[in-house]
Amino acid sequence: MTRTSLKWLPKAAPNQSIAAAQHLFQATYNYQPQGVWAAPGRANLIGEHVDYAGGICLPFALAERAYLAASPNDAGIYRVVSPGGEPQLVEIPTSEVGLRNPDNWASYVVGAVWTALGPGQGFDLALYSEVPIGGGLSSSAALGCSAALAAQEIISGHSLTETERIPLIASTKRAENEVAGAPTGGIDQHISLLGQVEHALAIDFAQGSYEQIPCALQAAGLVILVIDTGIPHSLRDGQYSSRRQVIDAVTAYAGQPYLRTVSEPLAVAEEWAEQNVPTGYGSAEWKNIVRRRVHHVFSEISHTQEAISYLQQEDWRRLGEAMQKSHISLRHDFEVSIPELDTAVEIALANGAYGARLTGGGFGGAAIALLERERVEMCAEKIAETFAWRGYSAPAFLLAYPSQGAERVA
Repeated sequence: MTRTSLKWLPKAAPNQSIAAAQHLFQATYNYQPQGVWAAPGRANLIGEHVDYAGGICLPFALAERAYLAASPNDAGIYRVVSPGGEPQLVEIPTSEVGLRNPDNWASYVVGAVWTALGPGQGFDLALYSEVPIGGGLSSSAALGCSAALAAQEIISGHSLTETERIPLIASTKRAENEVAGAPTGGIDQHISLLGQVEHALAIDFAQGSYEQIPCALQAAGLVILVIDTGIPHSLRDGQYSSRRQVIDAVTAYAGQPYLRTVSEPLAVAEEWAEQNVPTGYGSAEWKNIVRRRVHHVFSEISHTQEAISYLQQEDWRRLGEAMQKSHISLRHDFEVSIPELDTAVEIALANGAYGARLTGGGFGGAAIALLERERVEMCAEKIAETFAWRGYSAPAFLLAYPSQGAERVA
């Protein structure tokens, strides 16, 4: 298999993407937008399914972004258009936005404006996104963060400082949870709004704090290879929610704000499980499942703390080892992996990756591998070859480095 047979995701081309958003806006609304804003997708180095448990995560922003051309209107209506075979235009009065309304892709965009500003001010919006949809790379948060930042900066008349962006994290998370109906925990919004070039963001959700951690991959001759399995990842299909419901229920049973703050969490988990055995499960089986779910949260937090330390020391191999431990826990204890993700991780590790793991909520989407740059093509070829041999759909690949967070770009 030669490199030319590999499927590489389109490389980010900011000038073309800005022009595409501006052109779509002009073609739809017959006037020029006030500006264009962009917010990135993300890859999570480590710290999966712990944000809503008060855990610690270590994501970085991708170069791939969602671009949004925007202007206010006086009609009290959100109008948002997205490209496609035929551009898709959604219109909704600002007063009608709410729980699962609109119940389509536009909810991520108009929901973010609505939660940031409240009903009243209408906007005309045109979207062009480079972030792969359904790849577990936070395409939805990129949409919401670009929209919320655009609306706030238009209304305020100035570029928001980092401090002024903090409230947008909560409002864009609320938009995903309530308007779009996706039970996200906040990691995506943090990194999309606060990402910095050559840095990962260590986020401590229990403490409500974050820290920029230098992550100079290129200087070390390394790269993150993103492997998109081609299996769509969705936060609205119930799989993600079913995992979170267990964590939230045990937390509530213990009377704590986060699972991380629960004393003797495994004992509490077993006690709750014994009292809440769902139909179709035996008591012992269900207690084992709940125990493993809770165990994942604490092991993942521990692995993430180790990974932050290794990254600060530029100990790339030990960072990779922490990534491997994370994937094992996600596969065995939290059970969110699938054969395609496991195969991507397995083959990457067999072909020189320091570490590899699924990234995002699981059940599809993407895996990432920490590799020396010169090993990327060979590793990608082996993964694609193995996917073909096992009868999977062809994977797609993307080279990723820590990039800039949301900003006005035109």
